[in-house]
Amino acid sequence: MTKNIDIEFVVDPTISCLDCKACCCRLEVMILTDTGVPEEHIKVDRWGAETMRQLDDGKCSALNRETMMCTIYENRPWVCREFEMGSFECQDERTEGGIS
Repeated sequence: MTKNIDIEFVVDPTISCLDCKACCCRLEVMILTDTGVPEEHIKVDRWGAETMRQLDDGKCSALNRETMMCTIYENRPWVCREFEMGSFECQDERTEGGIS
């Protein structure tokens, strides 16, 4: 039996983080598990929930603005680990960020 696949939700293998402007780093990232995120990158809201801190440019504080690479890659939050390069979500953020 042949399975129909909605092509819109297939990972695009031509997309690379190397030619991106870290569009996904504008997203609010909840810290759900302990991966070792350094305290200086954590924001705690009034209810005690932890998110990745964002700087004035709206991007994650762990992003190196020169290389556009994550400075805490080995300790990045679970949400960041699950955000798949070339996925529908990635493509959507790239479109929002002006990268097609």
